[in-house]
Amino acid sequence: MKCDWREGNRIQLLENGDQFYPAVHAAIDDAKSRVILETFIWFEDGVGKKLHEVLLRAAQRGVKIDVLLDGYGSPDLSDSFVNELTAAGVVFRYYDPRPRLMGMRTNVFRRMHRKIVVIDTDVAFVGGINYSDEHMSDYGPQAKQDYAIRIEGPVVQDILQFEVENLPGNASVRRWWRRRHRAVENNTPGEAQALFVWRDNDEHRDDIERHYLKMLAKARREVIIANAYFFPGYRLLHAMRNAARRGVTVKLIVQGEPDMPIVKVGARLLYNYLIKGGVDVYEYCRRPLHGKVALMDDHWATVGSSNLDPLSLSLNLEANLIIHDREFNQTLRENLNTIIEQDCKQVDETMMPKRTWWNLGKSVVVFHFLRHFPALVGWLPAHTPLLAQVDPPVQPEIETQDRVNTENSGVNS
Repeated sequence: MKCDWREGNRIQLLENGDQFYPAVHAAIDDAKSRVILETFIWFEDGVGKKLHEVLLRAAQRGVKIDVLLDGYGSPDLSDSFVNELTAAGVVFRYYDPRPRLMGMRTNVFRRMHRKIVVIDTDVAFVGGINYSDEHMSDYGPQAKQDYAIRIEGPVVQDILQFEVENLPGNASVRRWWRRRHRAVENNTPGEAQALFVWRDNDEHRDDIERHYLKMLAKARREVIIANAYFFPGYRLLHAMRNAARRGVTVKLIVQGEPDMPIVKVGARLLYNYLIKGGVDVYEYCRRPLHGKVALMDDHWATVGSSNLDPLSLSLNLEANLIIHDREFNQTLRENLNTIIEQDCKQVDETMMPKRTWWNLGKSVVVFHFLRHFPALVGWLPAHTPLLAQVDPPVQPEIETQDRVNTENSGVNS
């Protein structure tokens, strides 16, 4: 499958779970025939239970629902939590579920990291927000700062096709899709141009990275990149410096209060190189940054699940939407400039590692190790990640259930 640019879309920026979850719940409540939801993390907490309720309602009124979770990111949902959904008809799958070894998860690499929801042929959501309490702003100091988008318009058809073609046993599904796709008229609710792009370990290994590189090469005035786990390859670092050297204002927002300390260590290895090349680097210090967004000049933007680090760029399954729209670009720019002004500190020379031979040597070793980490992982025993479907629980016989209900009724009376 290959997607093209689609015109006539309406795209809304959603900040954190406070805006994202109500929008997703409302769309699922309005679903008529089909919901496909995939995410890296779904926890059995307040946010997770609310999603469970919304999906259960939809399934009980006859909506066909497919759920795909990552086996590493969502390993702890209880049987009763999942079985209630499968009993209602929800098809529930895990990507690469693997047994624990001495209590530790072993499926660390090649994660299904996408966060996508598609409702019928009308609405889709793409972004970086998982389903857990920590994405709500009232969670506390560890609440994550993150983004997603709500999408209406022709590009929803591409996202749905991508999802349908990745379902197991998809030969018949593809035939259904082609018939359906020809029959559906694309509505044009907005003016945004949009392109759906993804990363896999087959034919689309570097699609998302290539769009970042192309954007940096075309930039004329301003680039803002906000990325939670920033440790890209040589090409992207060079492209950022080259843009800054030709007069483009390049702003990079990274974590100042990371959820994992190693993130800060890795990013700071790059500070000297980027700042000496003219890039303005900001650390977001209000809480952990989990966003994966960027914008260029006054029309280009992207929102998705892909970090700019070795895992996302070389191993994980990811998805982003590329957007050409002045109104959306301005909305995202205002949001990012606000957090730069209110919640970030700009990195200066006092925050950079001292230029000593020891620090230089250490940086080179660590940088090259992290950059070649995906290749090192390739030396491990190979396996093909599989989808595992959760079978619905065995339902009791109707006569037996009726007898139990009658007996309970007599006791309660």
